[in-house]
Amino acid sequence: MQKLPLNLAKRIEQRIRENSFRDLGKTLKLTDFSSNDYLGFASSERLFSKTNQILSEKKLLKNGATGSRLLSGNHELFKPAEALIAGFHQTEAALIFNSGYDANIGFFSSIPQKEDLILYDELAHASIRDGIKMSNAKAYKFLHNDLENLRNKILRKREEFNFAAIYIVTESVFSMDGDFPDLVAMSNLAEEYNCYLIVDEAHAIGVFGEKGQGLVQELEIQDKIFARIVTFGKGLGCHGAAILGSKGLKDYLINFSRSFIYTTALPPHSVACILEAYKSLEASESTNSEVEKLQKNIQIFQEEILKNGLNPYFIKSDSAIHCCIVPGNDAVKQLALKIKGEGFDVKPILSPTVPKGKERLRICLHSFNSKEDIQGLVKLLAIFIK
Repeated sequence: MQKLPLNLAKRIEQRIRENSFRDLGKTLKLTDFSSNDYLGFASSERLFSKTNQILSEKKLLKNGATGSRLLSGNHELFKPAEALIAGFHQTEAALIFNSGYDANIGFFSSIPQKEDLILYDELAHASIRDGIKMSNAKAYKFLHNDLENLRNKILRKREEFNFAAIYIVTESVFSMDGDFPDLVAMSNLAEEYNCYLIVDEAHAIGVFGEKGQGLVQELEIQDKIFARIVTFGKGLGCHGAAILGSKGLKDYLINFSRSFIYTTALPPHSVACILEAYKSLEASESTNSEVEKLQKNIQIFQEEILKNGLNPYFIKSDSAIHCCIVPGNDAVKQLALKIKGEGFDVKPILSPTVPKGKERLRICLHSFNSKEDIQGLVKLLAIFIK
């Protein structure tokens, strides 16, 4: 077998020297404060059983979709799933993609054209950035959640170039900080300057809104958004993603989005699971639902942080993601190991994933975390950090 080329081997060596080398860790039975399974749907026996029931009733006992959706893979579950998703999110149409990464790649590589402009938040997810790199449009970042900087960029770039369309890109909840922009003000800004606003709701679905509809719907601004990207591998505990928008947007993506056109479709089991996850959200009661339990746990965690005097170490967040800044890859990895030794699964986020000096523990809260576990984790942080 051929060895790795020397220039690639050197890059690996550099990662090892900087203590930022990634490997695939083992799954341990620890108290979960690291996964994106915010509502516990990924391990829900009821959801698993309901999914299999759909497949049996529809006689869709297949292991794969057999082809892309434009060839042989557009099985009968896609239509009701996309209709349910669109209705739940109060939008005209939804188009399912194989993952959030595929959705962002597919959107940004096909929608903005050569004569267009993309303005994106400097902390936008890698999938958004990778999609933008594949676009022929001009692209510039604006300062994180800084509306004035965004406004200035719109005005300055409009003076420099005669753009056909300007696309503004942000996330409703940022995956590495857990914070979010002023989406109401941003949507008003987009409207004022006739721009198209795109919001990635990956970490807001299942977390915000009475039934977990996301932050856009909680703020009631869905009619001001050109496109939303919702993913199912986090709050919904399954796999895949969808782009929400107008019927015209869906038609365009079907015709021009390469990550949709040239890939094998999701198998029936995946789409059945998406259907059942959405039905679970739709049927959830306003009291004692998994969404409400999660929101209560977020409040408990915030109170414990204040009580233990740890708020100066944390990035302000009202989401399920809370980040404790521990500068240095060595320091944050050691702290994560100490906490793991006490039975809690909390992951360190290292540079270069985040900037040097901004390394952190990323703590994810869930509906199934107990109050005692939350208190225990925060007390450990207070002991180890102070």
